[in-house]
Amino acid sequence: MKLMVIGSGGREHAIIKKLNENKTVEKIYALPGNGGMMDDAQCVPIKATDLECIVRFAAENSIDYAVVAPDDPLVLGLVDLLEEKGIPCFGPNKAAAIIEGSKVFSKELMKKYRIPTASYETFDDMQKALAYLETAKIPTVIKADGLALGKGVIIAQTRDEAKAAVKEMMEDKKFGKSGEHVVIEEFLTGPEVSVLSFTDGKTVVPMISSMDHKRAGDGDTGLNTGGMGTVAPNPYYTDAVAERCMNEIFLPTVNAMKAEGRTFKGCLYFGLMLTPDGPKVIEYNCRFGDPETQVVLPLLKTDLLTVMQAVTQERLSQIDVEFSDKSACCLIMASKGYPVAYEKGFELTVPQELRSRVYIAGAAQKDGKLVTSGGRVLGITSVEETLREAVDASYAAAKEICFENAYYRNDIGAKALKALEE
Repeated sequence: MKLMVIGSGGREHAIIKKLNENKTVEKIYALPGNGGMMDDAQCVPIKATDLECIVRFAAENSIDYAVVAPDDPLVLGLVDLLEEKGIPCFGPNKAAAIIEGSKVFSKELMKKYRIPTASYETFDDMQKALAYLETAKIPTVIKADGLALGKGVIIAQTRDEAKAAVKEMMEDKKFGKSGEHVVIEEFLTGPEVSVLSFTDGKTVVPMISSMDHKRAGDGDTGLNTGGMGTVAPNPYYTDAVAERCMNEIFLPTVNAMKAEGRTFKGCLYFGLMLTPDGPKVIEYNCRFGDPETQVVLPLLKTDLLTVMQAVTQERLSQIDVEFSDKSACCLIMASKGYPVAYEKGFELTVPQELRSRVYIAGAAQKDGKLVTSGGRVLGITSVEETLREAVDASYAAAKEICFENAYYRNDIGAKALKALEE
């Protein structure tokens, strides 16, 4: 089989490595991929949002199956276009991808179908939003309606911070059209949990839970990032919580999308907060999370391509999806200054013995050498019997990887380890 994976980051590298385990896979093309993936896939310099070129490439190269990983092409309708050409895909169509493409849509869906989430108001008029903030409970959460690279969410600790966030989104257009509508919602408290799930629109198979670390600095300080590391499983996500989430959130969401004529097939990501009142949805994503994918897929025992094809063909209930009972830790190595300003072009050296568990996110080939080309450069995933061992193994590996201005947090997994001791 010839496969095509759309995207260029660490998530896509993890998907590609897992797909390569299937013996029927002859070749994988990564569009556009990055310079660090070239041992695992053939990179093709076509942007993930260049839908016309992607469809043409797929037809000309007789692609048997496509995996659309990033949010932008999903929301733009790439799956629809590929399927029109007879190319089966993993990923939701445009109608279903709106669950991430519009936070207003997802909040109204949850309200309509009584899926637990934070109370909220939506605004398309800045003055009305500012007036609402005069009496809103603080802290509060401000969200841009559309896609914003995972950075369109501001937790405002003061009324002034909240107003500034609204002005940045609606007046200064920090996130372009994504900020024309905003959601202002209740600030929830409790442990956060990420649960990626396979679904064919009828059956839901949750993957191993994980814990992300969004802030740039140790102790969850600094700016929000795309994610500085993950661990799995999340110790706060007990069997009892999992059962409640399935009954109150996962199945109701998939059934609600079907009832709305937006059947969701692909990976549905549930960002949850385990509040004193029970689990509530913070956000939905219409695709694999990054860097959650880098800890969850290494724990998947069932062949990934087999699972994906079952999703596409709406027969997920017919296969047994198994996960390892081990633990995993992904440590992100970034360029100093990320997520604001950082230098690129530094030579990147990854020892041969580590390459099987290193997922490259931001690197390019220059004069036959691998150099840094992004804020998040790579993720190191270790799978071990215990979380403590997995964390230690990832930090030990980080000392063996070299590039100038390398930066990583020193406390990935600390919160989870503390929870396991309690």
